[in-house]
Parts: sequence; structure tokens; C-alpha cells
Amino acid sequence: MFKTYETELAGRKLIIENGKIAELANGSVMVRYGETVVMVNVTAAKEPKEGIDFFPLSVDYEEKLYAVGKIPGSFTKREGKPADKAILTSRAIDRPIRPLFPKDFRNDVCVVATVLSVEQDNSPEVCAMIGASAALAISDIPFGGPTAAVNVGYVDGEIVINPTVEQRENSKLRLTVAGTLEKITMIEAGADEISNEIMLQAIKKGHEEIKKLCDFISKIQSEIGKTKFEYKSFATDKDILEEIKTNFKARLYQDVQAVDKTVRDENIVKITEDITNYFIEKYGEEFAEEKKTDIADSIHDLEKECVREMILEEHKRPDGRSLEDLRPLSCEVGLLPRVHGSAIFTRGQTQVMSIVTLGMKSEEQLLDGLDEEDGKRYMHQYNFPSYSVGEARPSRGPGRREVGHGALAEKALVPVIPSEEEFPYAIRVVSEVLSSNGSTSQASICGSTLALMDAGVPIKKPVAGISTGLVTDKNDPNRYVMLTDIQGIEDFFGDMDFKVGGTKDGITAIQVDIKIDGLTYDIIEQAFERTEKARHYILDEIMLKQIPEPRAEISRYAPKILTTKISVDKIKDVIGTGGKVINKIIAETNVKIDIEEDGSVCVYSNDTKNAEAAMKMIEDIAREIEPGEIYDGVVTKIMPFGAFVDLGGKEGLLHISKISSKRVDKVEDVLSIGDEIRVKVSDIDSQGRINLSMKDLESIAQEEIVQE
Repeated sequence: MFKTYETELAGRKLIIENGKIAELANGSVMVRYGETVVMVNVTAAKEPKEGIDFFPLSVDYEEKLYAVGKIPGSFTKREGKPADKAILTSRAIDRPIRPLFPKDFRNDVCVVATVLSVEQDNSPEVCAMIGASAALAISDIPFGGPTAAVNVGYVDGEIVINPTVEQRENSKLRLTVAGTLEKITMIEAGADEISNEIMLQAIKKGHEEIKKLCDFISKIQSEIGKTKFEYKSFATDKDILEEIKTNFKARLYQDVQAVDKTVRDENIVKITEDITNYFIEKYGEEFAEEKKTDIADSIHDLEKECVREMILEEHKRPDGRSLEDLRPLSCEVGLLPRVHGSAIFTRGQTQVMSIVTLGMKSEEQLLDGLDEEDGKRYMHQYNFPSYSVGEARPSRGPGRREVGHGALAEKALVPVIPSEEEFPYAIRVVSEVLSSNGSTSQASICGSTLALMDAGVPIKKPVAGISTGLVTDKNDPNRYVMLTDIQGIEDFFGDMDFKVGGTKDGITAIQVDIKIDGLTYDIIEQAFERTEKARHYILDEIMLKQIPEPRAEISRYAPKILTTKISVDKIKDVIGTGGKVINKIIAETNVKIDIEEDGSVCVYSNDTKNAEAAMKMIEDIAREIEPGEIYDGVVTKIMPFGAFVDLGGKEGLLHISKISSKRVDKVEDVLSIGDEIRVKVSDIDSQGRINLSMKDLESIAQEEIVQE
């Protein structure tokens, strides 16, 4: 039966429909927000996936270009692999819902959000997040929601929910926050140095709307929601866990405290072998083989228990640090001789090398998505090879994690990148993770800041990134311990990874991964305080001591840029028919040239003299020829009545009578083709023909001699 439910969000109608489409899905909704329409379908496998130790949830956010009246630009004329923004939205949908599924659930679950229509003022991403929660809530899939999400902006000193396009253009904050009725479950933000206090206010205001949406979805669920199906539990075998705990917990408690990740991993491998042999010797090989998965799960659970107990009860961390201590930090710049900028940033056993490349404005990344952004000149990419964690796996290209971490670092640095007018380059930064033991995305932020400064990019302020972790008491959620600068094991067994990038004056990026049912405002506020303190230390004591400010000049291997602005009417003259004029300039000077629609011109070359020569040619073509002005020109053609002179794209006639005050019988007696001469524009007739004179310059030269 077709049902329609309506509420209001940020002063606009939000409608959720059910019962018309995709009846074979476990749950299906159509979300309408203004003229934005997103369809969300959720399905679950009837049987669990065997041989895995995690919940197999997949989320796909599908951008259909017909939603904005576009035909895809590819040869196949259909959507291909998802764009980075679609991948980031998929991750944003995943993060708040994943912790709300049962911990022992192993059935495949697929969430597919398809964007059908987009009105730019109303975010399809928010509709997809709300729709995913609603579809799961009314389905028979076990799910502990609902959740909901909103966008939050900060415009002219006011916090705005779901800002319009016009408001987004003037907003200092681009925040997406998700939550349940009680807690915050996801934070994703880019900001122009927003203070901790304003950021927390924005999160709280967003949560007020989220609570209303959760109530709205709950009412829909109570009316049309299906009964949740029974599933096979993959909870750890309590008897095996207790036996391992009795015999091996004390040893495991010590093994996880190795400072070196490699040693700690070796310790776990060895104790796993010993535990397996224990069960073989006590119960036989057949029993040990039959209970192989239960034994492995129990070891994992006990390791997690040891780490969490150590932190929660003793305020002691696996590597011996106090709760607020950072791992050893170091950095270096200018490592690679031929690249435009490079740096390595090391935090404990996490190490990232960032490399900067400067290019032409025309080399910026082109975007073919659903919003109005069609390109970006600052690009940050992140690579996570298998050797960084000591594994032997072939590279398969960037996955969703790599795209997400690269986007986070990019978001953190965008607010400090100089404008195109200040620095007319396309900028690409690539962060190569060399060694990983937690917080590689934040090391990428630090390393990239250093590399940009090494490249001579005049960033407004340096940016650093750091993350905090959390361990909560499962019996008392209000009892918790927060950890500054978490390493891999603390992230893996902890309850959150709260990543914050920013300058000394404010936050520029946030991304929060949560493994529990959500965060309280107090936890969020404390995380902001911790990360701010750590950022200041990293900037003052480590990064700025290595390179205190951007280098005064860019690398000698980077293209040099000269810029000017010409009249829009002159663009066609500089380009010429079929590009004839501009291609001639490029061929003669070996430069690259960008010309924008507003008349902005950039000339790129590794040779400054060539760039200057090309710029002079462009300016000569573009300048207005004025009567009475003096110009340098080149003789291009000789006729019986005079010579034609190229003034740099414009041609004028030097009549034989105007060549000299002395009698000239033949033009060839005085001039030859190719001669460089100085002429004065005597007049421009009604048809635009330019008449030149050399004779008029003789009197000027004579006057200069007299004055000397």
C-alpha cells in the first residue's frame, strides 16, 4: 500500500514515500526534499556469509547525471565508476549506521541510494542519509536506528541548517552531522578556521533537527515497519573464551604492551600458536579444527579486553605513553631534488611522504557531478601501499579508504591555499604512506603542509592534524578514557577515531569514525580541546622549527608564470583563426599559455626570458593602437608606395613619403623585409587602417639631442 509521510526540515518540505517502488527489496523509500529526489533500497542476504569475522555491509551512493539534465561525457555515454564525491557520500552514509547493527550479525546487507533529481538548494546527500535510515528502520533487517543527518553552515555569524547554494557560497563551515535521538554518530566537516565553541554549537543545533527527524522516522516505522528477522548469531563461544582467559590472559596482557608494532604483532602470532596447541593437546586436533573460528574470535576478543582494561582501569597505554602524550615526532623537507616540493612527516611508526607538483591552471581536475562545481585547482591524493603495514599484496589502485583519507587532507588544507590571483597554479599533492601505525590521514595533513611550504606555495597558515581515541566502560557509558594521538591498536580496539585538522586559529577539517552508539557533547568538547592543544604543539615544536615559512621562490624545476589581463575583445586576436596566432607564439617561445574568458592570461615556462618574450607578443597583440603613440614594429611587406609594418598583431602602412624627411626614391633603398623599426602612429582612418610615420620621429630625436 502506497504511503506518504511529510515533515519540515529547515523550512522546506521533506517527504518520505513507501509502497510504490522496489517491492522485492527488504526496505525501500523515496525521499523528496523540494525538487531533490533520492531513492533508497536496502536488502539483506537470507543466510550469513561464512568465513568472515566482520559485518559485511556495503553502501553505494549512485549519482545519475540525468538528475541534473546532463549526458555523461564518456565514450559509452553512461555513468562509470563512482566519482570521488559519490564515494565520500557512501562513506558518510555508512559511518552512522554501521555501529547500530548487531555485533554478531554476519548477513550481507546492501544499501543503495540512487539520486533521481537534484535541486541544488536541497542536498541529495542528506536525503540519502535520511533515506538509508528510514529504509532500514521499516525493513525486516536487524537495525538499532533510526539515525538522521543534516548539513550545517555558518553564514554571517549565524548557524544555518541545510544552507542553500547562495548561503553555501558565503559559509565558513561545511558540516554534515548525523545522530540518534540521544547521541552524535558521525561528524564530517570542512571549515575556514572555525573555533571549537562555534563548531560545538553547530553540532548541537544540527542535533536538534536530527532528533525531530528520528522521531519522524520512528513514527513511520511504528506504522509500516516489518518485524525484524531472526539471524544466526556469530557471538564468541563463551566457554572457549573463558578457558583462554583463565590460562593465557596474564601473558596476553603483557604481550600487547610491546612498544614496537612489529614485536607486538609477533607476540600475538606466537600466543595464537600456543593457544591452538593447547586445545590440540587437551581436546585433540579434530576439536581444535572444528573450533578454529571460535578460538580465533576468542583470542581477538581477549586481546581487545586486555587493551581496553589496561587503558580504562590503569590509564596505561600499550606503548607506555600517558593519555595525552604524543608519539615521537620528526619531519624533513626538500628530500627529492627534481620535484617541486617534498617532505616526510613521522609520528611514531607512522610515516608519510608528501610531494607537491605545480602546473598550469588548465591542468586542474575537471569534475562531472551533480553539483555546480566543475573543477578544482588544488588536488590532494593519498596512497596506502601494502608495504606500509608489512604485508605482501599487489596494488589494486585507490580504494574507498584512500579516496576518503585524501579528501580529508584536501579539505583541511583548502582554506589556506592562496587564491588563483595570488598564485595562479594548479596544485597537486600526493601523500605516500611509507609506514602505518595509526593516523596516517593526519600525518598526511602535516606532511602536505610542509611540502607546500617547501614548494614555495604561499599558504596563509600552516595546518596540522591529530586524532583522539576513546575507550568507554560497556557497563557505564559515562565512564570513559580519552586518548590523544591513537596508534593502530588503540584505533582497532577503541570506540572512536576523532580526527581534527586545523591551524593555530581554528578548525579546518573533521572526520569522526565511531564504533559505539554515539558520542555525547562532553566527549566532543573534550576531543576539540585535546586536538587543539596537540595541534599547537606539533606546529610550534616540530613543523615550524623545520621550515618556519614558505620558501621565497618556487623550485627551479617548476614552471614560472607571468600574468596579465587583456580586453575580452582582444582574446580572439591573441588566439587567431583556428589558434594560428597563439600556436605561433607557443612554437617560437616554447611556452604554455592559458587564457580565461575574463581576459586573464597566464604564460608558463621554465625559462623566464621565453616567458617574457611570449608575454610581450601577447601584450603587443592585445594593446590598443592609439594615434600619436610610438611603437616598435617589423617590416613584413614592401610595395612601391610604402612598407607594411607589423606592430604585434596589427599591421600599419608606412607610406614612402613618411619614411624620411629626405627624399626616398625607392622603399628598398631604406628598408628591407624583416627590419625592426620604430614608428609613430600618425592617424587611424574611419575604416581602422593605421598610418605610420618614421619622419615624425626625426624631430623628436633632434629635440632629445638638443636637450642633452
